Amino acid sequence: MPDRGSSVPPSPGELGGVRVLLVVTGGIAAYKAAELARELLRAGAEVQPLLTEAAEAFVTRATFAALTGRRVPSSIWDEPGEVEHVALARWGHVLVVAPATAHTLARLAAGLADDLVTNVALAFGGPVVVAPAMHTEMWEHPATRRNLEVLAARGVRVVPPASGPLTSGDVGPGRLADLPDLVAGVVAALAPGQRSHPGAGSPASGVGSSGTGEGVGSSGTGETARGLAGVRVLVSLGGTREPIDPVRYLGNRSSGRMGAAIVAEALRRGAEVTAVAAATSVDLPAGAREVRVETAQQLYDAVLAEAAGHDVIVMAAAVADFRPKAAAERKLKKERGVPEVVLEPTPDTLAELGRVRRPGQVLVGFAAETDDHVEGGRRKLERKRLDLVVVNHVEGSGSAFGADAATAYLVDAEGVEPLPGAPKAEIARRLLDRVEALRAG
Repeated sequence: MPDRGSSVPPSPGELGGVRVLLVVTGGIAAYKAAELARELLRAGAEVQPLLTEAAEAFVTRATFAALTGRRVPSSIWDEPGEVEHVALARWGHVLVVAPATAHTLARLAAGLADDLVTNVALAFGGPVVVAPAMHTEMWEHPATRRNLEVLAARGVRVVPPASGPLTSGDVGPGRLADLPDLVAGVVAALAPGQRSHPGAGSPASGVGSSGTGEGVGSSGTGETARGLAGVRVLVSLGGTREPIDPVRYLGNRSSGRMGAAIVAEALRRGAEVTAVAAATSVDLPAGAREVRVETAQQLYDAVLAEAAGHDVIVMAAAVADFRPKAAAERKLKKERGVPEVVLEPTPDTLAELGRVRRPGQVLVGFAAETDDHVEGGRRKLERKRLDLVVVNHVEGSGSAFGADAATAYLVDAEGVEPLPGAPKAEIARRLLDRVEALRAG
């Protein structure tokens, strides 16, 4: 095993031999940290739990000791002669804070060392992963966003919270990320090419500036997985909205999560990223140049204006195929009867990109299918002159829309790679692996 904090590339899907310092802080999501400890152990890791004083209001050290088989220290004064915080910092290969409360994020960003946990964090020499969990108002507060930017600039990997039910009956972003995404974040932090001291590897996802970011991309500091260094990547994401009147529109269920994951992964690999974003329910990773659009026509115009200046184009947006031929200038009133809405086709951005693409440019499309998934992808690959198509299931409980994971197929001229129930961050990684291979080949 390597010494303190050195990068430990796990075997695929495993964390065999990896030593994890698992910090649990004082939020209701602390109970999920016990499940995370179990998942990390199942993946082959050794887990050393560390609880803040506030965490013990929700969970106990006895619980984590029983799960991991390790003593759970509570204070730097337990064994002052052993300088325990330094010994722990040198023992671990990766430090994971889950859940990370707003208060803990502030302490980490400020570099405080006022308890065992923060002393260990300040002495730690390996990659750091934080998984925020808090109420939406706290998550969106500028102070929290700024603290996350500070951590991201040091290379801390942020696994962003999910949206859903919170305490007190509230609903919104702030839930601790799901277990597969947390484990994937740990695996990614230990990937080859990540740095071996705090600031290890740029984040795959996190928070952007001024409240604009569910994902943090490469901060530009330190060594990262740089397979796309200097490559100009354009990613479209989100769902277009076609107005019926000033109030109503034709739209789709796209959340933009897949596109945001691709943006984050491209940034991690050193790319210069332009994100052409339609309507999304997630924020964009910091570090990308953002172009906002609403309709299919606006997306067409924006993407075609940018296309020639980019080496890779990934069209992950869900673009409307049809739009009302004429949108009403004033709100349609119910008492005036059911209006007749005449539809017309929208411009086909992907087909036009295939027609005008320049030599060496890599073009990736997406297809949302309810059946005949692979064949539909193959037809789209050929018809629109693409290098790669990502086909998503969008039916039933396995629908990719709005979910953190999806069943997808990567379809290219060489064949099909199925990705059943994969986290979207993993789909983004596989997709950009293919892009790098296409550029090299």
